Amino acid sequence: MFYVAAKLVQFVLLPSNICMLLGLAGLILYGMHRRKTGARLLVAAVVALCVIGVTPVGLILTLPLENRFPQWRPDGIDPTGIIVLGGVISPAVSRARHEVALSGAAERITTAVTLARRFPDSRIVFAGDVESVFARRILEDLGVPASRIVLERRSRNTADNAVFTKQLLQPQPGQRWLLVTSAIHMPRAVGAFRKAGFPVEPVPVDYTTTDWSTIWLMPDSLLAGIDRTDVAVHEWLGLIGYRLTGRSSALFPRAEAAAAVRP
Repeated sequence: MFYVAAKLVQFVLLPSNICMLLGLAGLILYGMHRRKTGARLLVAAVVALCVIGVTPVGLILTLPLENRFPQWRPDGIDPTGIIVLGGVISPAVSRARHEVALSGAAERITTAVTLARRFPDSRIVFAGDVESVFARRILEDLGVPASRIVLERRSRNTADNAVFTKQLLQPQPGQRWLLVTSAIHMPRAVGAFRKAGFPVEPVPVDYTTTDWSTIWLMPDSLLAGIDRTDVAVHEWLGLIGYRLTGRSSALFPRAEAAAAVRP
């Protein structure tokens, strides 16, 4: 139920969808001879699309998320395992085209492979429902031995990732687990893992921003600006929803000193 409700709420509250609904309401009212109100709604929809697509609102919402956790640096202590979260593979396209189709978050996979080579004794864990079978394929194609790959196949969202991965791995005191996901997604992911009682070290990847000095740069297109705003709002809504429903340890989790798993 939570999964369906979350998808519905996020669909309705995404900025681009709000603009679409405003425009649709305006067209309906205009056709019902309430032309003044309809025209106002249509104008509001167009103006709002321009605001979220051209102004720096998307960058302003994205930068705090991507900057929340510092980039991970090796310290000479090998991790027990590297957990990679799903959301990087399109199962439908992969099935249809008979090859693994990666999304824009491909750095989750490439970083996992890099870490696997750096730490040859660490397990590589992929958490992501139906993506898992394709994740195994691409990890093996990129040189990760099948014996090192662990698949978590039940999760449909980030909260599930945390709970089911902990159940699968049964982390022990003194172990060290890295968590690889997109930088914009890392605050929600860390909050979910901490709530599940599974301490992890964040390895943020897939950055889409540089720094605050670039917020006034125009996006490549109106659609690119709209997409950036939608993605950022999706994550902020996720943070709020997870906190309200008890699926995260904090509204906006922050970086903490690395700690071994506690009993």
